[in-house]
Amino acid sequence: MTAPERVKEYGIITAGTCVIAAAVFFFLAPCNLAVGSASGLAIVLSHFIPIDLSYITLALNVTFLILGFVLIGNEFGVKTVFTSVLLPVFLWIFERIFPDFQSLTDDAFLDMLCYCFVVSIGLALLFIRNASSGGLDIVAKILNKFFRMELGKAMSAAGIAVALLSALCYDKKTVVISLIGTYLNGIILDRFLFELNEKLKVCIISQKFEDIRRFIIDELHSGATVYDARGAYGEMKPHPELQVIVDKTEYTALMRYLQKTDPHAFVTVYKVKEMAYISKKK
Repeated sequence: MTAPERVKEYGIITAGTCVIAAAVFFFLAPCNLAVGSASGLAIVLSHFIPIDLSYITLALNVTFLILGFVLIGNEFGVKTVFTSVLLPVFLWIFERIFPDFQSLTDDAFLDMLCYCFVVSIGLALLFIRNASSGGLDIVAKILNKFFRMELGKAMSAAGIAVALLSALCYDKKTVVISLIGTYLNGIILDRFLFELNEKLKVCIISQKFEDIRRFIIDELHSGATVYDARGAYGEMKPHPELQVIVDKTEYTALMRYLQKTDPHAFVTVYKVKEMAYISKKK
């Protein structure tokens, strides 16, 4: 990875961490919700331990961080170290800029909904870059890696226990809202991840087959698969069909090229939920 690419990557990770900190400070903390996360657990613990929320969050993140290094890998661990330190820093900054901050909506349910949407944006930015904000995000990543659970569902599963712990501090209404928030958080996160990481499978039958193949390889720097396709009419002669998986930017470039090169090409497009290269060690 080149230096500009690394700067861009850590810039995105920093932005994602800031978004998560803002969601916690402006929506989660003021309404005393414990939507499943290390930050939610820190909010519960802050009622029993006379320490600032930022310091409790840091302590919890350090505890979970070891799991990330051991079970996920060094790259994930290093990035999560960065975010685990950065998240309490952002919280500390918000605490100093907005002392005694109160709820923006004065409604716990609305705060929970706002939190779910805002934090999912930040988490999606981190997960796409093989990072996390630490804490229960690491548990979710472990469940995703070893049990192939979607990250949103894994986040919900890991967060249910934290939401239930809020019963030690808050009334039944708060506990119920926290549980609903944990569930919604997982659903919204999966949606954001899918939108950010969406791939498209494009199938092309064209008289300009060779030109299109060269464009995919030389310009898009992508691979492709060629199949023999036969029409149901006439002599059923075989025609080469190109199949390629591209991201949204590559898809736009490909469609522009097809429109210019062969406007009569037959094209079908499918959404791809996941891609994986699975190999077995001998």
